[in-house]
Amino acid sequence: MDYKEMYQSWLDNPYFDDATKDELRAIADDDAEIKDRFYADLEFGTAGLRGVIGAGTNRMNMYTVRKATQGLANYIIKQNGQSRGVAIAFDSRRMSPEFADEAACCLAANGIKAYVFESLRPTPELSFAVRELKCISGINITASHNPPEYNGYKVYWEDGAQITPPHDKGIMDEVKAVTDYATVKTTTVEDAKSKGLYEKIGANIDDPYIEALKKNILHPEAIEATAKDLTIVYTPLHGTGNLPVRRVLKELGFEKVFVVPEQELPDGEFPTVSYPNPEAAEAFELALKLAKEKNADLVLATDPDADRLGVYVKDSAGEYHCLTGNMSGSLLADYEIGQKQAVNGSLPEDGEMIKTIVTTNLVDSIAKYYGIKVTECLTGFKWIGKEILRMETSGKGQYLFGFEESYGCLIGTHARDKDGIVASMALCEAAAFYKTQGKTLWDAMQDMYKKYGYYYDNVIAITHKGIEGLAKIKSIMDTLRANPPKAFGEFKVLVTRDYQEDVIVDLATGEKRPTGIPKSNVLYYEMEDDAWLAVRPSGTEPKIKLYYGVVGSDMEDARAKSEALGEQVKAMLDTL
Repeated sequence: MDYKEMYQSWLDNPYFDDATKDELRAIADDDAEIKDRFYADLEFGTAGLRGVIGAGTNRMNMYTVRKATQGLANYIIKQNGQSRGVAIAFDSRRMSPEFADEAACCLAANGIKAYVFESLRPTPELSFAVRELKCISGINITASHNPPEYNGYKVYWEDGAQITPPHDKGIMDEVKAVTDYATVKTTTVEDAKSKGLYEKIGANIDDPYIEALKKNILHPEAIEATAKDLTIVYTPLHGTGNLPVRRVLKELGFEKVFVVPEQELPDGEFPTVSYPNPEAAEAFELALKLAKEKNADLVLATDPDADRLGVYVKDSAGEYHCLTGNMSGSLLADYEIGQKQAVNGSLPEDGEMIKTIVTTNLVDSIAKYYGIKVTECLTGFKWIGKEILRMETSGKGQYLFGFEESYGCLIGTHARDKDGIVASMALCEAAAFYKTQGKTLWDAMQDMYKKYGYYYDNVIAITHKGIEGLAKIKSIMDTLRANPPKAFGEFKVLVTRDYQEDVIVDLATGEKRPTGIPKSNVLYYEMEDDAWLAVRPSGTEPKIKLYYGVVGSDMEDARAKSEALGEQVKAMLDTL
């Protein structure tokens, strides 16, 4: 069927409700809109579903949610996991509670119990719930930090991490096999409850989750000493973080926590920001205004599903500085690992820090100082979760810290996804600890650079839209593979890594060895002076991303080297 026939079939089929048909009739004269909604099925990828809300096969709606859930249910049954149930959480976005119930009703119709949170909850708590309830799987209705017209559907497996091989492919194949919407099973919430296949969850998960976070506190005495003085401004950006962040900080004793009032309450329209992403400067405008009024020591922002944390910290002169994900992650890595050593007297001999392949080399320097191993994995926190699972199942290795450059880290093993709640708690503890030493978090950051080196990391995203854009991105990657550059600007390439071909090549000796991690379309260049560059097409947007880092004699030198390298790489790509 072409898109016009598919459009008409939705209008004619009694399976689809009147509201859906009314929405589709309203676009009857807009061929481009019809095509966009029906030219393809909304793709169920390794991260699940994500798309614009609306009627059509290429949209997020109750029918595409049911279809995805039927595929998941079929896979769970084939894995003999139907008796264990599925945990379901949702965020503050449009239709999130409704999509959660649609998923639950489809599971119930397939004989699988759904544990549904009574109201919105953060992503890391869903990860915790899967493990706490010993579920076979989890579903989170969220589109993270996307604009308000989007929603999404993430799938987790029994270890609490988002799906990885072999389960990701198995579930994707089952979803793809569901070709007729009318064959998807569903029921009502009332019927599911009467059969014991729908259960609301809330405090029974909230309480142990918060307790699990608090177990990671290393210096309660520092919090007690500074609780009346340390001033914290926080914004949940209209999302899920408000209650859990405030609760954990209050229970730990922090007294001066101020929440941005305009952004406190959940609101799927995100009225105060065009893009609810703590990586964007715009997201901090109201928080920084409040911070200046309150003379706050630090300013925190979690994204709508509260797995990412953005941070501004105040220096001794009263100026506020933005910490990138690499900076805040490194600061927390140094604090957590260093203070675990100080409190316990030593670190585990087989301790490991996990980072993604596009994360700063500063953490390698930190790990070397403390004598622990760094394990690299692909981009995406699910791969960090897989490394934690590897340690648990093999009995080899102890997880100490993990993070990725995109504002996500995990302290502890209560969850298997990045956790903006525990990161907020840990940064406030670190601020309290350094305050007892007469230092700010910015001072601690500068101390870290002096100790380990002035590392400066950056990322550039270059957009290439449409079919021509996809061809351009493919051409760039093909050309770089066929003709590996010998240098980028002043930096000579020493080693190349091709994660798609699973090969690392030492350019001086010609020696080759495998990367040791799953295949992915990423090229990585190790260069002189600990400089590096990774080139990676985005998995969700028509972009090619350049991640790179340098080390300077001081921060100004590092900044200048980074700027020059970025310009040189962009100029080179323009010629490909």
